[in-house]
Amino acid sequence: MLKYILKRLGSTVLVLFGATILVFAILVNTGDPLADLREMQGDNVEYLMQERIDRMGLDQPWYVRYWDWLSGILGCFVGSCDFGVTMSGQPVTPLIAAAAEQSLRLIFVATVVAIVVGVLTGIVTAMRQYSLLDYTMTFFVFLFFSLPVFWAAVLAKEWLAIEFNNWMLEPHFTWANILVIALLLAFVVPLVLGGDVKRRLITGGIMFAFVCAVLPWMNAVNFMTHPRLGAPIILIGSLMLALGLTALIAGVRNRRVLIAALTVVALGMAAYYGTWGILQDPPGGWFFLGALFVLTIAICVVVGRSIGGYARGQATAAAVLTGVLMSGMILLDHFMHHWPQLLSLKPRPVRTIGSHTPNLEGDFWVTALDQMTQLWLPSLLMALLSLATYTRYTRSSMLEVQKQDYVRTARAKGVPERTVILKHAFRNAMIPLVTIVAFDFAALISGSVVVENVFGWNAMGNLFITGIQLSDPAPVMAFIIVTGAVAVLFNLMADILYAVLDPRIRV
Repeated sequence: MLKYILKRLGSTVLVLFGATILVFAILVNTGDPLADLREMQGDNVEYLMQERIDRMGLDQPWYVRYWDWLSGILGCFVGSCDFGVTMSGQPVTPLIAAAAEQSLRLIFVATVVAIVVGVLTGIVTAMRQYSLLDYTMTFFVFLFFSLPVFWAAVLAKEWLAIEFNNWMLEPHFTWANILVIALLLAFVVPLVLGGDVKRRLITGGIMFAFVCAVLPWMNAVNFMTHPRLGAPIILIGSLMLALGLTALIAGVRNRRVLIAALTVVALGMAAYYGTWGILQDPPGGWFFLGALFVLTIAICVVVGRSIGGYARGQATAAAVLTGVLMSGMILLDHFMHHWPQLLSLKPRPVRTIGSHTPNLEGDFWVTALDQMTQLWLPSLLMALLSLATYTRYTRSSMLEVQKQDYVRTARAKGVPERTVILKHAFRNAMIPLVTIVAFDFAALISGSVVVENVFGWNAMGNLFITGIQLSDPAPVMAFIIVTGAVAVLFNLMADILYAVLDPRIRV
């Protein structure tokens, strides 16, 4: 396995090296970096031109300039990265560091959302092949896929930002809104859950009554401006998660798995109260929260392994998933707790331009909320564009795997359907999906250039476009090396996952 990884890592480095040579050679031989100076009139034009020639090495062959640039990049291995300077003399390293953080955050969130929603949708539609749900989801995912990015971004800015901000000035659900939402969910939820006509009517009626009760309650307590989950809702939600995940993974009758999941819920509620004061101003911000998340997973693994007994694998999976989702609810509750503070500083919470609000004074939670409100529109747009890919590939892969002999044999032996789907079918269906994730991530990097331009993000897309327009190689090469490294890294991860999912590849 180690030899396989080293071979793939070596080929990855060669691919990245070849890509940078090709792009640099094309870039320096197209365009004129002195074009703006040639149009100027003044006594110091010659001096400015010579200064730029010396700074950019325009009097040197392209391979000499490439070696100078590559020497600065290789310095990253000894802790002294140098991405060069722009034609105006500004260092590129701090520019690309700030831009990469914003762009990769956007791409990562969009990728995770697209994978989770797309894979789940693909599994459900494969299980309900040729049903109304299958046809409906197919229609909508291809509708999202066919939307032009720039046009969809303009619509999103109008309806999900401007109109939402107008509504947030006095948020209130009218009875017309309530009835429309209730009828919509009363149709969609039974469509997803399935069942006979009687079961669908009962589910739809329950959903209709639930919405008609909850939305007026939200109006009464001003939930949109002062939202909270609180300990009771977190406890009830966590218990439902523990029961649901146990039923999905091992069956509710498996007491060891159920006890492991419920133990995690008990520990999570103790942690909710124990860390409330610390998390009001978390030291280290996201790094501290990340450390707590890793600690949570470690504790869940210990609980699952120690309580699970003969079913320790299933118990560990149920405990970890319960702990992760419960941590998400606790984190959401902290964000909700600080939402009124953000609205007091930013009454219109979603700006249509920029990745953050300039000069916003607030603590960690307010700043994070501001970045999230600026992130959700472009990330949602990019996720919708990738949704069709994951949905269709998951659906087709699941349908193909279900026809295999080992799946039919598992069903014939009486293996529970959840085990057939999750353990036998889905694991083998993941192999082609791994490739799609790697390629789609690279496609999202190129698509983010357009999205960032529409939403006014001063990120890598803006850096790349400006460098191309001015024939400035340093920022363009910084974009290429960062995005190229991320793309080939994902391909390397895909190759490794191949070997994990299919042991034959290791040979």
